[in-house]
Amino acid sequence: MKKTAGIHHITAIVGHPQENVDFYASVLGLRMVKKTINFDDPGTYHLYFGNEGGKPGTIITFFPWAGARHGRIGGGQVGVTTYVIPVGSIIFWEERLAKHNIEFDKSKRFGETYLAFEDPHGLQLELVEREEGESNPWTMGDVTKGTAIKGFGGAVLFSTNPVKTQETLQDVMGLEKVSEEEDLIRFKSFGDIGNIIDVKQTKVPRGKMGVGTVHHIAWRAKDDEDQLDYQNDVGSKGYGVTEVKDRNYFNAIYFREHGEILFEIATDPPGFAHDESYETMGKALKLPSQYEQFRGQLNEKLIPIQVRDLDE
Repeated sequence: MKKTAGIHHITAIVGHPQENVDFYASVLGLRMVKKTINFDDPGTYHLYFGNEGGKPGTIITFFPWAGARHGRIGGGQVGVTTYVIPVGSIIFWEERLAKHNIEFDKSKRFGETYLAFEDPHGLQLELVEREEGESNPWTMGDVTKGTAIKGFGGAVLFSTNPVKTQETLQDVMGLEKVSEEEDLIRFKSFGDIGNIIDVKQTKVPRGKMGVGTVHHIAWRAKDDEDQLDYQNDVGSKGYGVTEVKDRNYFNAIYFREHGEILFEIATDPPGFAHDESYETMGKALKLPSQYEQFRGQLNEKLIPIQVRDLDE
C-alpha cells in the first residue's frame, strides 16, 4: 500500500492580496517563499507561505482575488487548517492574536488544546502545541524561533460522504485511523508534520467555492517515480486522475475523492529555491517561461504587495 508522509500544501481562495500578506507573513510570521502567478489565470497572484525553507508540510498557498464573491465553507472542502506551534508558546499566541484584534476560541479535542480563529477573509484556522516537527528559525516582528509556527499540524475535513472520504485516506493515501471522539475520526500519517487529519463523521452540506474557502489539499509524494505510482494506483481504484502537471516548484496530479474534496498529490522536489536563491525567496515576482514575455503587462495589472513588520 502507498503511504504519504502527510500534507504537502493547502491552497485557498482569498480577497485582497495585501490583506493576505499582512495576515500570514506579518501576524502569523510565516515566510512568503514565493510570489508568482496563477498559471491558469495569470492576472492573479499565486502566493506561497511556509517555514524558512518552504518545506513540504509547511506551505499554504493563495489565489487572491480582490473584490471577488465570498464562498461558503462546507462539504467537499478542508473545513479547518491546523498549524502546529512549539510546546510552551500558546500563551504567546493568545497575546499576539489579541494584540492584533483577532478574536479566538480556546477548546480541547483528542487531549490537545486548540486556539481557533479566522483569517481576514473567513478561512478557519487553529493553532496547537506539539513536540513533533522541527523548529522554524524564520522570525518576523515579535515572533521568535521559540514561538514561530513550525508548519501544518493537519486539517479537519468536511465531507459529503464521510465514509468514502475515510476509505480514501486509508486505502489510497495510507493514513492510519488512530482515534475517535464525538463527531470526529482521527487519522495519522508517518510524517512528523502535516500528519494529523480529523474527519467530521456527519455529512456536511456541499460548500460553495469562493473567497474564504480552501480549494484543495495536496499530499506528499517523495519524487516523480513515487507520484507516478500514485497515479497508477489512484486510477486503478476507480478515481478519475489527471495527467502530471508541471507547477514549476513541484509536479502535481489531481483527483476528487468520493466525499467531493479535491485531492492533489505533489512531489517534494524541486522546491522553491531553484529559480531564485534561498536567501531571496519570495522577494521578486517569478514567472514560468511561457509568461516571461508578458512581465511588463503583468506588473501593471497585479496589485503591488509588500511584507511589512506590523509590530513596529
